[in-house]
Amino acid sequence: MFKEFSDFLKRGSLVDMAIGIAVGTAFATIAKSLVDDIVMPPVGLILGNVEFDNLFVLLRHGDPIGPYTTLAVAREAGAVAIAYGNFINNVLAFLVIAAVFFMILRSLNQLRREEQGTPAEPDTKTCPFCIHTIPLKASRCPQCTSSLA
Repeated sequence: MFKEFSDFLKRGSLVDMAIGIAVGTAFATIAKSLVDDIVMPPVGLILGNVEFDNLFVLLRHGDPIGPYTTLAVAREAGAVAIAYGNFINNVLAFLVIAAVFFMILRSLNQLRREEQGTPAEPDTKTCPFCIHTIPLKASRCPQCTSSLA
């Protein structure tokens, strides 16, 4: 059992996955900071000094009964609130992370295509009569028996 577990840990794909998770977690922290500390303050300023961290809908008052100036004060009083401002921040952080990963994958795919070189010459063509794929050198379609030029 120990040998099987050791073999499992030595697999390259497992190590690659662990590294990917660690890098992804670190990148998520950076993206969250980008959204919270750089993107959202100017957006809040443009929208009239709105602090997205403090946008919430109160569902039930706590003790003492509100009004609560911030989400932290409401939670400290034991109030139940929907923190939609935090949700907006998290959605934006997700979009930043997704966009960066998309750009990275797009660049990697482009590099792979360049490494593969030019595509091979096609060895098939399409019959103009029945639209089936046939060998390039065929003079008659095996599907519809039409003569080909």
